[in-house]
Amino acid sequence: MTQGKVEICGVNTAKLPLLKAEEKDALFRQIEAGDEKARETYIEGNLRLVLSVIKRFASSNENVDDLFQIGCIGLIKAIDNFDTSLNVKFSTYAVPMIIGEIRRFLRDNSSLRVSRSLKDTAYKAIYARDALTRKNLKEPSMEEIAAEVGIAKEDIAYALDAIQNPMSLYEPIVTDGGDTLYVMDQISDKKNKEENWVEHLSLSEAMKRLGPREHEIISLRFFEGKTQMEVAESIGISQAQVSRLEKNALRTMRTYLSA
Repeated sequence: MTQGKVEICGVNTAKLPLLKAEEKDALFRQIEAGDEKARETYIEGNLRLVLSVIKRFASSNENVDDLFQIGCIGLIKAIDNFDTSLNVKFSTYAVPMIIGEIRRFLRDNSSLRVSRSLKDTAYKAIYARDALTRKNLKEPSMEEIAAEVGIAKEDIAYALDAIQNPMSLYEPIVTDGGDTLYVMDQISDKKNKEENWVEHLSLSEAMKRLGPREHEIISLRFFEGKTQMEVAESIGISQAQVSRLEKNALRTMRTYLSA
């Protein structure tokens, strides 16, 4: 990581303001009253705190601009969650938040490298999303984020996806009624509709052993490539019920085919 760098992410760090204690108190009262201008001033006045924290990660070999942006996310989270009634200095509260955000970034970024331009696009989108959420008190759509940052929504979606961690198909999503639903249960099979493996195992005979509902679920899942959620909506039952019926159906078919 390059040390002694004056300009980071387009910010001249040599000219960053330094807020006095009374200024911080006054600004925070304005922030609590919903003053966005005061919030921006408070963020800018604490960027030196981010700079002091990222020096701790000099041996990480990460780009200092990336660490600064991630540190700023931690700073913003600290500002949004700080409770002045606790009689704790803001810096005491913010430093662990900033460090935690950077450590998560380093951990998540260790196995997958993403280009700088994609990261910049993703960071802009994240900032815009947070700002729009605070302004409108609801999660913005991708179109609204794209309009805010002036970048095509397809490029934003690609950038946000690029900085996400890879997820196993066997990652559990939710447990409903004792049955765990996995990522793979949410993925439709568009590639193997007609040439699915079940056709090559005398599936038509095996499916005759199924009840009408199980037969319909297997048809929708493996021949039409629908997800469990889509099947649930189609036949009017819960996703957990679809999961249970699908497992039972496959067990019945497997028993018949192995006999």
